[in-house]
Parts: sequence; C-alpha cells; structure tokens
Amino acid sequence: MLTMPVRQLGESERRSVERLLDLDPYAGAQVAERVAARGLAWWRAEARILGYGSRRNLESICWLGGNLTPVLASESAVAAFAEQLGEEERLCSSIVGRADAVLGLWDLLSAHWGPARDVRPNQPLLATDAPPPVAPDPQVRRVRVGEVDRLFPAAVAMYTEEVGVSPLAEDGGRGYRRRVTELVRAGRAYARFVDGRVVFKAELAVVTRRTAQVQGVWVAPEWRGRGIAVAAMAAVVRDALARVAPTVSLYVNDFNQPARRVYERCGFRPVGTLATVLF
Repeated sequence: MLTMPVRQLGESERRSVERLLDLDPYAGAQVAERVAARGLAWWRAEARILGYGSRRNLESICWLGGNLTPVLASESAVAAFAEQLGEEERLCSSIVGRADAVLGLWDLLSAHWGPARDVRPNQPLLATDAPPPVAPDPQVRRVRVGEVDRLFPAAVAMYTEEVGVSPLAEDGGRGYRRRVTELVRAGRAYARFVDGRVVFKAELAVVTRRTAQVQGVWVAPEWRGRGIAVAAMAAVVRDALARVAPTVSLYVNDFNQPARRVYERCGFRPVGTLATVLF
C-alpha cells in the first residue's frame, strides 16, 4: 500500500483541521472541542495532532494525547499512522474513534502496544436534533456547585462500572474530581436526587458548536428496572438542545440493550459505529 509521510501539525494548519472535523462532527467531537479550546500547538493542547496528506489536501488527522483518536482515517492513513506510532512508546490510555480506523490501528499496533485490557469493537454512535417524543422528568436538573460531594460517589461508581477500573486508583481520584467539578461549574452535569442521593446522572462531556456529547449516563442499581431512565434522558436532551448545541450525540456498547432502548425512545438515530481499545 502506498502511503504518504505523517507529520505533526501546527497552528498554521488549523483551518484545514477544522474543515476535516466539520466533516465528521460526531466521531471527531472530542478532538474538535480540544482544538477549539487550545489550538494545535502541542505545548498548549497537551497532545499532538498528526496529519496525513499534503499541505494543500489534508486527508486525515490523528489526535495523540490521553486518548488516541483517528478522524477520517482511510486505510492508507491508518497504515501510515500505525507506522509512525509503532516506533513510539504507548502513552495513551485508550484508542477511540470510528470502528474501521480504530480496529485497523489496533491490528497494526497490537504487537507493539499490546496487550489491551479490553477491546469494544461495536459501539453504536447515535445523535438527535429534535426534542424527545417523551415527557421529561421534571426532577432531573443541572447539578449545583455545592452538590459535587453528592455527585462524586455516583460518578466514581459509573466510571468503575463502565471502564472496569476505579478513577481513584491513580491519584486518589484528585484528577477525576477536578473533571467532575469542571463539568458541574460549566452547567454540563445533570442528576436526579432522592433524599440527597443521586439516582440518575449524566454529563455533557464534550461540547462543540455542532454537538453536545452525552457520557456518564448512570442509574443507581436499586433504581434500575423502574423505568426512570427514559424520562431522565429526555430532560437532559431537551435542555442540551435548548441551551448548548444544535444536536445531542452519544455512543453506547452494542451489548447494552436496555440503554439502547432508552436512547431509541428518546429519538436518537444511528450515525455510525465507534470502537474503543482500553489499556
């Protein structure tokens, strides 16, 4: 396969990068948010953006920070990125993006970076631009700054259940607590409280001018099976569409059928498939 050299991109190519990100607004949302906030200079973004293609025709990009995220990566771009990355020590904690690119990268990098802790090859990517056709739960609201202590245990439980490791393990949870607090301060964390405890939570973990991406959806175990998730998610989606972005998106594990039914009832439609490799 013929490939072109991969190069590290800088601020001078920001418009080209933004053009590519606009072509894939859901799968590339996390990268788009980082670029909008900090640009392409590695020392500001705390990450590198690798490019594939000529300066006049940038074809694909790959974000390399805490996560590795390919965007619009063709087969030849995947091969070129893997050739470059295979010569480096793995620093990222996951590879996430469109399934074809992520699984292609992992196939080429697994010998250098393996083994993975988990590979999730089929994660439906969903989006909606219309208010849900179900009534929202009026008790779901944005979390207030003074309620971080109440939200944090639920956030830890969700993360541990979803990712398979505790966010408290690395630094006692200080970094994760900062992240949760940032989302609360930005008006991007939602919860329903019952007797002071969180029974439902969700966050707008990524926000761009094109979409608000929901992550961290969680229902307390003792409240599961009671049917609260549909109305709760409807409240989150309605507020996000009215206040934050023109669309709401998320991705879900293919085996999580209860969650997929909730999102379908809230009006989400498929817009692609992601994959995640966890280390």
